[in-house]
Amino acid sequence: MEDIMVGKYLVKGDRYYTKDHEWALVRGNRAWVGITDYAQKELGDVVYVELPSVGEELESGDTMSQLESVKSVSPVYAPLSGTVVEVNEALQDEPHLINESPYEEGWIAVLELKDSLEVEDLMTAQEYAQYIAELVKEEKGEDTGLSTTEEVSSIEESIETIPEEELGYEEKER
Repeated sequence: MEDIMVGKYLVKGDRYYTKDHEWALVRGNRAWVGITDYAQKELGDVVYVELPSVGEELESGDTMSQLESVKSVSPVYAPLSGTVVEVNEALQDEPHLINESPYEEGWIAVLELKDSLEVEDLMTAQEYAQYIAELVKEEKGEDTGLSTTEEVSSIEESIETIPEEELGYEEKER
């Protein structure tokens, strides 16, 4: 599935999501877990990450981690039940990776899944994108459209090909 942009928020198309803004990238019997682009932008600069312990058993909804930002301390909940088999040690020295790369380098832990059918209880990327659009409208009063990242790129490229005089504005000299 393609990635989706909801206003300024990226939703990766290959993951599952919770209403608490965690994502799970499921590969076989394992799930990489982190927080969404929306969550990291709402938190602000992450300055400390409390990682779970390898070997820790978690049920879906249990507090898996704590993130401390310049604004607050926020729990990260396990989106699925399982055993922590790996944690992202890089976050100890570089907690800002959660802000810079929430879907790639900013993952928090890997779970060995207890029941892979639990994935059916999570939202798809499309469902989560719609959820974010509704949240943004409700909380910020902004209407955000949904678009795939491919559409955003082609719009940006097509704008670049328009002659300056047709854009309807002139660049002002400083």
